[in-house]
Amino acid sequence: MDNTGSISRICLSDGAGAGCLSAGPYDEQYPVVCLDESPKQLISASRTPLKTSKGTTLYDSEYFRHGVVQIYMLFEPLAGKRVVALRDSNNRIEWAKMVADMVEKQYASATKIILVQDNLKAHKPAALYEAFEPRRAKAILDKIEFVFTPKHGSWLNMAEIEFSVLKRQVTKYRIADKQTLAQKLECWQKERNQKHVKAKWQFQTKDARIKLHKLYPTI
Repeated sequence: MDNTGSISRICLSDGAGAGCLSAGPYDEQYPVVCLDESPKQLISASRTPLKTSKGTTLYDSEYFRHGVVQIYMLFEPLAGKRVVALRDSNNRIEWAKMVADMVEKQYASATKIILVQDNLKAHKPAALYEAFEPRRAKAILDKIEFVFTPKHGSWLNMAEIEFSVLKRQVTKYRIADKQTLAQKLECWQKERNQKHVKAKWQFQTKDARIKLHKLYPTI
C-alpha cells in the first residue's frame, strides 16, 4: 500500500459481520474519516549526540524520560487531509473531545461523517454523554456513522498508514518536550495537506473474503 492516488473502497467490519464500505466518488458532505491514536514517549539525550561524516546522528543508549503523550490522527483518504492532535491520555473522554472537534470544527458543514476506527474500549459513543451535556452529545452523534474494524484487523484502518509515515519522518527521533513535538507535528501535517497526499487502497472485497474468511458467513 502506498500513499498516492485514490481509494476505490475500504473493506471493514461493522461489528455484526464483515462488509465493504464503498468510498466511491468523493463527496464532501459524506466524508470517510479514519481515526487512530498512538503513544509517543518524550525523551532527551543524557549525553551530547554525535554527528557522523555521513550526516547521521548517533545517540547514547542512555536517556532521560519526560513522560508519554498520545498522538491522535484523523485521516480523510479521499481528500488527502489529515489532522494531528496531542492529548495527555487515550481514555474515552479524550476520545470524545477529539470526535467533538472533528464534528464541530473540522467537518462542521458535512451532512454525515463515516468514522472508521478500531474496537478499542475507549471508542464508545456513550463517552460523548460523559464528556458533554446530553443535547450537545446527541447533536454530535447524529452526524456520525460508526464503522469499526474487525478484531485483530485494525490494519484496515488507513490512519495506520499515516502513522507509519509519521513514524519514519518525525516520531522515530528523540523529542524531549510536548511543545517541540507539537511544532514538528504541525509542520508535518501542513506539508502533507498542502500536497494532498491520499491513500491508494488495493485490498478489495474478494481479498477480504479470503484473508478474513472467518468474518463472512458460510453458505
